[in-house]
Amino acid sequence: MTLTMYERIGFEQRRPSPFSWRMYYAFAHKGITPEYRAVRFADVAIIRSLSDQDKVPILTDGDRVVSDSWNIALYLEQRFPDHPALFGGAVGQGATRLINHWADNTLGVAIRRLIAADFPLCLAPEDRAYYRSSREAQFGCTLEEYCADRDRYLDEFAAAIAPLERTLTEQRYVAGDEPAYADYVVFSMFQYARVGSPLELLTAGTATRRWRDALIARFDALGDRYPLYPSEAA
Repeated sequence: MTLTMYERIGFEQRRPSPFSWRMYYAFAHKGITPEYRAVRFADVAIIRSLSDQDKVPILTDGDRVVSDSWNIALYLEQRFPDHPALFGGAVGQGATRLINHWADNTLGVAIRRLIAADFPLCLAPEDRAYYRSSREAQFGCTLEEYCADRDRYLDEFAAAIAPLERTLTEQRYVAGDEPAYADYVVFSMFQYARVGSPLELLTAGTATRRWRDALIARFDALGDRYPLYPSEAA
């Protein structure tokens, strides 16, 4: 059966979703090539018609529909047991769940505070008003107000990644000697930042920068395969 992944696409083929980036790397790790289908950022009705919810990515496998990047990763692990493992067994899967929550609820929030005001330009022009109105309703303020205290949020970001930096000074990857889904989850947030803002968050020479750049180059430079933040306003 054909695996099909639905994802949101931004301005000029940019991939703004960290959750889609997790899937790109999971598929590459498994050695599987799905069919990709794009939806606009504001195409909530299409997404709901596929999965009865409004988030991407969504994976279809015949009549089977799987939503949420974590659920998709679990499905790939079960569906393709003879391909390279994403978790390395039940213990690795359990530990990766914690990393998944940390990436979503701590690292992702720290990055969003730094890039949300820049982010609309990586989206298609017809999707920018939807993003702004939906996020400003969520935040209770304008995007510019949400990101106004950049020095404070840079400090909070540095505190959030301190355990990551320490870990990566002691081992090459989050998962150990070689990357696994735990790495792709964390890396996806730094891709979100690279696509969503011109701000470079990681200092050259740090362990986290070395790790991120190594993953960008992984799988034939998968992390640089699509455009990053627009150099000029579109």
